[in-house]
Amino acid sequence: MDEPKARISVRDLTMAYGSFVVMEDLNFDIQEKDIFVIMGGSGCGKSTLLRHLIGLREPAKGEVYYDGRNFTTTDPAGRGEFIRRLGVMYQSGALWSSMTLAENIAMPLEENTSLDPKTIADLVSYKLALVGLSGYEDYYPSQVSGGMNKRAGIARAMALDPDILFLDEPGAGLDPLSSRRLDDLILRLRDSLGSTIVIVTHELSSIFAVANNSIFLDTATRTQGATGDPKELRDHSDNPAVRVFLNRGEDPNSP
Repeated sequence: MDEPKARISVRDLTMAYGSFVVMEDLNFDIQEKDIFVIMGGSGCGKSTLLRHLIGLREPAKGEVYYDGRNFTTTDPAGRGEFIRRLGVMYQSGALWSSMTLAENIAMPLEENTSLDPKTIADLVSYKLALVGLSGYEDYYPSQVSGGMNKRAGIARAMALDPDILFLDEPGAGLDPLSSRRLDDLILRLRDSLGSTIVIVTHELSSIFAVANNSIFLDTATRTQGATGDPKELRDHSDNPAVRVFLNRGEDPNSP
């Protein structure tokens, strides 16, 4: 039976590597236009959860639904239909160093559409302009800063106009100013394009700057510690581990 329609629904999900359980009994919903953060300490399974959401890993148990349709149990052709609606920026940006920024962004369009070269070039310039990189079409990844590489990675993830955008540690390794600019970009994409955005991060400043919904993965219990607006969880969660994480290691409700 199909689930009620959130953009993404996760039900009773267990993630494991062989007999080692990473997280179990995960249940949460991601609504349209959410900026949803997967958060928790190092090694809790944040990136592993993202891989389960986009079909790179299979659950040990449980299901993932997109718009009420079961992504986990669908056949390969049906799963391909889902995946074409998703855009993913991996942690390193994953740009090809031998290609210019424009060539990197053009690749998904060349491989997945029948658009002519002029139209592809126009779309590439538009995507770069959306992320503040207009005029950098002919630069190579080694010729621009780390923050610019991250923005170019987002532009490539957006190349096919995905319904849902997944960003794996977009602020990792960036200086505070570059990280703030990236946060501002994420908010603009949600507000101007109506994107639903799922972010893996442990950066508290970014979590509070952009997210309206979240899940906290608790390494001690190997399950979710809480879901909801991070600011509300910071101030009102009944889980001490959640409060400690969101208050930089100190529980404001402790005696």
